[in-house]
Amino acid sequence: MTRLSARALNRAALARQLLLERADLGILDAVAHLGGLQAQEPQEPFIGLWSRIHGFDPAALSGLLTDRRVVRTHLMRRTIHLVTADDAVAWRTRHDAMLRQRLLGVYRRELDGVDLDELAATGRELMADEVPRSMPELGRALAERWPDAGPRALGEAVIVLVPAVQVPPRGLWRESGGARNVLLSSWLGRPVDPPAADGSDPAGAALVRRYLAAFGPAASSDLRAWCGLAGLPAAVAAIREELVAFRDERGRELLDLPDAPRPDPDVPAPVRFLPAFDNAILGYADRGRIIDDEHRGLSVAGQRAVLVDGRVAATWSVEDGAVVVSPLRGLSSFESTAVTEQGRELAAFLSGDANGQVRVQAG
Repeated sequence: MTRLSARALNRAALARQLLLERADLGILDAVAHLGGLQAQEPQEPFIGLWSRIHGFDPAALSGLLTDRRVVRTHLMRRTIHLVTADDAVAWRTRHDAMLRQRLLGVYRRELDGVDLDELAATGRELMADEVPRSMPELGRALAERWPDAGPRALGEAVIVLVPAVQVPPRGLWRESGGARNVLLSSWLGRPVDPPAADGSDPAGAALVRRYLAAFGPAASSDLRAWCGLAGLPAAVAAIREELVAFRDERGRELLDLPDAPRPDPDVPAPVRFLPAFDNAILGYADRGRIIDDEHRGLSVAGQRAVLVDGRVAATWSVEDGAVVVSPLRGLSSFESTAVTEQGRELAAFLSGDANGQVRVQAG
């Protein structure tokens, strides 16, 4: 079985994540290819797509949200993801059990004694009028029926148990708006896909294929880290004959689609600025293919990262309209120049000012 080096896996990840070179893809196709973008910070997906697509127009992504072709919803890992409407409909039921389990992992004590099926049914009735409501508003309304549970737990529970979306202006470019929720089926005008009647798992198989297209080659633990679903071994087994297998330097088995790109490990990787919570980092159990173990905590803390030669080498922030880069290691003069040039382009994108400012701090 072919063994892939850490650098080969890094280049494969960059290629799949559209970070080795910007793609000539439409925004909807890019969001679909990536399997969605983590989006609890509403403006971050715009940065993620700017780093991945040629000529990215943020207004076009806002248009897809208002046209209901992409949605913001709780999905992978019980986090807010920006996904296509088609994927939300196809994948939501497959995530139900995981979403419920993770909800109870946080609110088991508050929801003790609450019949979750009854709560879901009551929440669905409450939201049937299609009036957008915040989680606190939902929680206060439901607290009339379950006063001991607490409105916070009830509000979060109902938008996990009942497929819901956060509606605009939340998530639009350069607009602010609280998270207000409506039923996914009402917003899209169609129901979510039910489980297969014959007991098969087409949604699980589709998730495996889509994950490998955007993140492979990868181990089963990487797949689980991305979607949060523990019950995918059967889905992997069902399509195993379609896949090819490799090993990494530690001997782990990695699966992949046979025709997916696996670039030469020596192909150059350009500087790329990543948003907070980017799935290029969080979408793996083994994040070492992109970020050093000593810096792993930065990704879950919401730090924005800069890739240099394909690896996290700095963090970045915006201060007084300027992009400020804080290196995690010494940068060569060539690297510093490349970071400055890309940072200036990002500053111009964020500010709308062609003379974007960037500062690279001393390493």
